Amino acid sequence: MSADKEPGSPESDSSPEAARAGHFVEQFVQDDLSAGKFGGRVQTRFPPEPNGYLHIGHAKSICLNFGIAATFGGICNLRFDDTNPTKEEAEYVRSIEEDVRWLDVGWQGDALYASDYFEQLYQWAVQLIQSGDAFVCDLTFDQIREYRGTLTAPGKESPFRDRTVEDNLDLFARMRQGEFPDGSRTLRAKVDMMASNLNLRDPVMYRILHASHHRTNDDWCIYPMYDFTHGQSDSIEKVTHSICTLEFEDHRPLYDWYLEKLKIDHPRQIEFARLNLTHTVMSKRKLLQLVEEDHVSGWDDPRMPTLSGLRRRGYTPESIRRFCELIGVAKFNGMIDIVQLENCVREHLNQCAPRVLGVLDPLKVVIENYPESKREELQAINNPEDPDAGQRTLPFGREIYIERSDFLEDPPKKFFRLAPGREVRLRYAYFITCRDVVRDPKTDEVVELRCTYDPETLGGKAPDGRKVKGTIHWVSTTDALPVEVRIYDHLFSVENPSDVPDGCDWLDHLNPESLNVLPDVWVEPSLANAQPGEIYQFERNGYFCVDPDSRPGRLVFNRTVTLRDRWAKIEKRQTAGK
Repeated sequence: MSADKEPGSPESDSSPEAARAGHFVEQFVQDDLSAGKFGGRVQTRFPPEPNGYLHIGHAKSICLNFGIAATFGGICNLRFDDTNPTKEEAEYVRSIEEDVRWLDVGWQGDALYASDYFEQLYQWAVQLIQSGDAFVCDLTFDQIREYRGTLTAPGKESPFRDRTVEDNLDLFARMRQGEFPDGSRTLRAKVDMMASNLNLRDPVMYRILHASHHRTNDDWCIYPMYDFTHGQSDSIEKVTHSICTLEFEDHRPLYDWYLEKLKIDHPRQIEFARLNLTHTVMSKRKLLQLVEEDHVSGWDDPRMPTLSGLRRRGYTPESIRRFCELIGVAKFNGMIDIVQLENCVREHLNQCAPRVLGVLDPLKVVIENYPESKREELQAINNPEDPDAGQRTLPFGREIYIERSDFLEDPPKKFFRLAPGREVRLRYAYFITCRDVVRDPKTDEVVELRCTYDPETLGGKAPDGRKVKGTIHWVSTTDALPVEVRIYDHLFSVENPSDVPDGCDWLDHLNPESLNVLPDVWVEPSLANAQPGEIYQFERNGYFCVDPDSRPGRLVFNRTVTLRDRWAKIEKRQTAGK
């Protein structure tokens, strides 16, 4: 099957093996196996450049490459495309390795590096010079760009294109020895300056960079370009299927040209649509700008789409893998609503996150007929979705905190929570009735509620069968722990911040309400020993993850995602039945 054969044709669908393939990339791979290509092997690679942290878009590529390998019993490499020492750092290498391990996609073995192949790449460049397919050019990068032409105008050949093989070999060797300054010379492939594909108009293969590399230090002062590196690196590693995003589709003819000229193993390049997510940006250049200009606290800021930021916020690898599975693999770029990612997180955390009680905006309640000296330990379910999660105890006493939003003095018709004279259920505890309201004499703000309780309603049921329409959460004022909570919203206020009108800046769309810090939150005492990275459901408030900023005696929580309010649904059903 040729590289441009579209899946879905009779030829590609005729075999039972092909019928088992899923999306079009799997179909291509299955067709190759059915045709006996690559000796029945499947090998892929994920090749990030270590010039920034991985983001959710990279997760799609990681899941695809490792998933293809797993589906067909093959292997997948993690290979760093580390050919630009001016932008790459060891910090980024470490973060990428950590993210791939965390995503748990089956990576085994050690990371590979394009820099390990520098000598072989150099020798192949010499081979292309010897065959008359490469030359040393003295044009500057600006001149090369000018000579290249446009989509409607042909290119113009470099005046240095016809140098002799001997001169080119001499100059290229001297480039390697460091005789020339940065930008003074390049090595270019001699392809076709009249080609309709601009990538084939004598592309640059090597440039001079007197910069220290994070692995090779100062051993090299010339570095290969990506287009010359990635195909040959694939060949060295015996990759069978080079899976790239769509922006590399126009580079595929050059990828093929190098491999064919060098007469080395020829992987197959397949392109798929990259992930674009609403209310964020996926450009590493823009993400770096957000970090360097302090619009966020760092690469792992929980508002960032980076895997380290999502991890710190409380997103799980299972939910990200599930998201990548649900959105599928497409041939055309599109925009995915971030709500789909949030729903995947909710679904997973609903199954595994322990439940706790936490009050974000506390309002004090005094239960006047509850004995002052009395203390109770009430039983609470850790996770109703997990029968093995067990139970915990909640301390209960005369004074508690409830959410300020769970009380209104003059409630609308469908408000079923606490109000003067109204009875509600305390989660895991008793029915209480509001009897009086205490105000601040200076501000007139409600600062305290005076209530009574029915001691016969422990566990939420009344002996006389009476019903209440509202259930609210609470914590004991005596036992609750003070914590800080960080509430996150979308980093950008518009769906597509990269699509801005002329004269506008994409940074103009940063959401000023993307972070709201709540310094006076109270949570149940069972969280006293919570550790960074642990995730909990604060009942009725959402899912929250313990942040690394936490210190002994002062926990910090990040809200991961909001919660679908089950209690509101219960109230709605109860109201409909009246």
